[in-house]
Amino acid sequence: MTAPPKPTEENWDPSSLLAYDSLPNHQDFESTISDAKFTANTTTDFYDRSLTSCTYALVGVACSSIFSCSCIIVGIVTLANQGVLGVTVANMLPVDYPETQLLMQSKIVTLTLNLIVTLCTESIGFVHGISLRSALASESRLRFNTNLRLLTAARGWYSPNGALLNGISGVLLIISYASTSLVICINQQTTTPFLQGLAIAGLPVLLLGIALLLQVVIALSAMRAVKILTWSSSPFDLTAALVHHTQLTPVTFQCMRCVSDLDTDEVVISLWGIVVACAGWAALVMYIWHKYFNWTGSVSPSALTIQTWSFLPPSLNGLQPNVIQYAIPSVGIEWWILILVNMAVVQGPLTLGLHCSELIANVIRDERQWRCATGRKGLRTATNPLIPIFTHPICLVLFVAKPFLHWMFGLSFTAVAFAFDGQLGALFIVMYTAQIWNLCIALFIFACFFTFVALRRPRGPQPAAYGHVQTLANLMDEWSPVMWWGHKEDQIPYCHAGTSDHLLLDVKMDYVYAGSSVGSLVPVS
Repeated sequence: MTAPPKPTEENWDPSSLLAYDSLPNHQDFESTISDAKFTANTTTDFYDRSLTSCTYALVGVACSSIFSCSCIIVGIVTLANQGVLGVTVANMLPVDYPETQLLMQSKIVTLTLNLIVTLCTESIGFVHGISLRSALASESRLRFNTNLRLLTAARGWYSPNGALLNGISGVLLIISYASTSLVICINQQTTTPFLQGLAIAGLPVLLLGIALLLQVVIALSAMRAVKILTWSSSPFDLTAALVHHTQLTPVTFQCMRCVSDLDTDEVVISLWGIVVACAGWAALVMYIWHKYFNWTGSVSPSALTIQTWSFLPPSLNGLQPNVIQYAIPSVGIEWWILILVNMAVVQGPLTLGLHCSELIANVIRDERQWRCATGRKGLRTATNPLIPIFTHPICLVLFVAKPFLHWMFGLSFTAVAFAFDGQLGALFIVMYTAQIWNLCIALFIFACFFTFVALRRPRGPQPAAYGHVQTLANLMDEWSPVMWWGHKEDQIPYCHAGTSDHLLLDVKMDYVYAGSSVGSLVPVS
């Protein structure tokens, strides 16, 4: 191991050793710098409070409120005019209009509705997540820039960021997606002129509006209950804000110490658990079909064949070889509630699994942004809040996967409602075997992708942080809007690596740096 050169009179300063690690038998070295003070409080006051992000978030919450109130109004008007089983007719077409096209229209409308619900819940979730992050920081319990807002809580059982309301938010999120697949139904007019078309079921759309509105109320309550230092989703603005407000203290002698407690294994396991559960569900449906629905004649005796396999469900006219369906004995409010509960219970693991996937997507996003500090353009701490969502591949994949996978679930397990003259008259619970396998395949691809992303570790001497605020505070000794990381000083007994407002030299691999173990510059994984 090459020894670092001796410091000279003209470039040596005791305060420059603050980032160096301490070893036994170096009491004189430690006493030399014991009186030096970290000056980050005066160098991090530039951090971006990101009022633009705040504006975008509040606009999104306002749009979510408008959409939820619109759903509530439509639901109330429908129930008032048509009763509990009433529907609001959206369009009317000739009775000879192909039913397959009408069903296709209903699926497209449901996909659009899923996308709108995703946009609403993402806006609400951003406000809720920022509020929870600030609450954890005020309690000195914040570890990472990204936290699972539904599974992490601040102190105080009844606080807006506490366990009770976070749990309620999780239930409301599940209800939002579960009720979406029940909103659209088919209405037929039995009097002349004979017409048919799409309609909006009153009770499900009312529940959808209430679920979204309650999430808005919880998010705004959480926002008002805590002081938010920055609305930025950047871990660097957050770290700078915490250091500036003395809610986080950098630890000296850790300039090459990477984060060691990244918790993504549980998320990966949960994703694969959902895949296995979906495969078991499909196998169970096939077993039940073979045991109880093994019809002969014009219907294939096999529950699933190449000929019957399709992405979209087949027509609901008549019996289908890859379908299990059962009719609800009567159509009433108690049956609607029972169906919604069943949908929420079955769809809940998917909703929570996708929510947990945000942890992987966001910590990888934070780490890739940190890796820019060794590039030629450097690390820019201030960015447009929409750029990470629509330009980072992992975040974009997750954003698209949420409505699409929920829609695929609706294709697999759905309540088919038929209304006659504005009143629900028939309700079927339908499970499509091929579509369940399609969902299983999609989840398998999704789980493989996120497993690869979570297990892949960056290479090189730059310590990994993954948005861990304490690690970032230890690694970044100078703060500026654009920063570079690399070798800064040759000193005794350790060299120093850190950040600067100009391009730095690469770390010297054969030198010893503070925070690195002897014989290994930094764990390369």
